[in-house]
Amino acid sequence: MELYDRIHENEELKTYILAGNRVLGEIGYTEHGLAHAGTVSKLSYEILSRLGYSDHECELAMVAGYMHDIGNMVNRYDHAQSGALMAFDILRSMEVNPKDIALIVGAIGHHDEKTAAPISPIAAALILADKSDVRRSRVRNSKTVTTDIHDRVNYAVFNSELEIDETEKVIILRLKIDNDICPVMEYFEIFLERMVLCKKSAARLGCSFELIINETRLL
Repeated sequence: MELYDRIHENEELKTYILAGNRVLGEIGYTEHGLAHAGTVSKLSYEILSRLGYSDHECELAMVAGYMHDIGNMVNRYDHAQSGALMAFDILRSMEVNPKDIALIVGAIGHHDEKTAAPISPIAAALILADKSDVRRSRVRNSKTVTTDIHDRVNYAVFNSELEIDETEKVIILRLKIDNDICPVMEYFEIFLERMVLCKKSAARLGCSFELIINETRLL
């Protein structure tokens, strides 16, 4: 895990992640800081590892997961593309293998749902990890829950688990939602596009995708 260790210890990169998180805080978005970067990084690695991909591919997914949101320091819009270009410069300055740079940058550039596509196993794992990180602790201010549907949906989720069944080739996002805070229909209003993308990403990895909310299968 030499490359990931170098990335994780890189103070320049950490500065950009924190800066992007501050920008999103100013415009009312959920947490996209080191906690989200760490969660997505670990999940990206676990997805590919459980499905039998090489240690090298798993590490590249982990790196992409950690770096994927740095473009938010520029602007939320098109942050996948700006983040990919920033990642390119950082990785190149660290003399990372160009083939690895191409895989990492491609995954970052394709992770946002407006322009996303599971162009590689690394990109597919990043998409699944990123879109499954729905949790109450990402909401910055509980006072916005009644007025902002994104905050309300995240705040309502008190348990989230991404399960990878390598035997049955199924990836399951299992959520527990407080219906008094947010009805399941509101979750779909916000996240249907993301769940369809998760289904495509799972298929890229040779798996089916299921969404289970409060023990009821919805996808």
